[in-house]
Amino acid sequence: MIPLALIGASASAVTSSPDPSTDPMRFFEGRTESNSIVKLIMRRPFNSRSIGQGEIDSGVLELVQRVQDEGKAPFNRQWRMRQVAPGRFAGSMSEAAGPVVAEEIDGRFRFRFKMKGNLTVEQWLVPLPGGQAAQTRTSIRKFGMTVGRSEGTIRKL
Repeated sequence: MIPLALIGASASAVTSSPDPSTDPMRFFEGRTESNSIVKLIMRRPFNSRSIGQGEIDSGVLELVQRVQDEGKAPFNRQWRMRQVAPGRFAGSMSEAAGPVVAEEIDGRFRFRFKMKGNLTVEQWLVPLPGGQAAQTRTSIRKFGMTVGRSEGTIRKL
C-alpha cells in the first residue's frame, strides 16, 4: 500500500497552535482513521484503511498506523515528524526510502518522499471545515510517469 495518511509536527509551534485544521501535528494526535481508494497502473483499484494512534513527545509526533489494504495482511506503519521552519516539516516513515518533507501551501499540506523501486510520492492533505477531517489526494510516479493515484478521507476518532 502507498502511504496515505501523512503528518507534520512542530517543536515550537506545537503548543501555540491547538487548532488541528492549521497544525497537522495536532490533527494526528490521538486516534485517526483513513479510508481511501488506491488505483495503481495495471491493477484493480482497492480499498485501504488505517487506524492511527499519535502522540506528541518533545515536539515530535510519533504516529503508528495499523494499515489494512484490501486483499493483503495488515501491517504497522511508523512516522516521526517535526517542524523544521515555519510551514515546513521533516521526518521519517517506515516505508519511505529517505526523508519525508512537507510544507504548508495556502492552508493545504504537501508531503513528498521516495519509496523503494524508484517511486516518488506527492500527497496533498486538505483540512475540511471544523478541523475534524481532511481530504487526501496522492500521486505516485516512477521515472516521471504517474503509476498510481489515491483519494480518500482522514478523520479524527
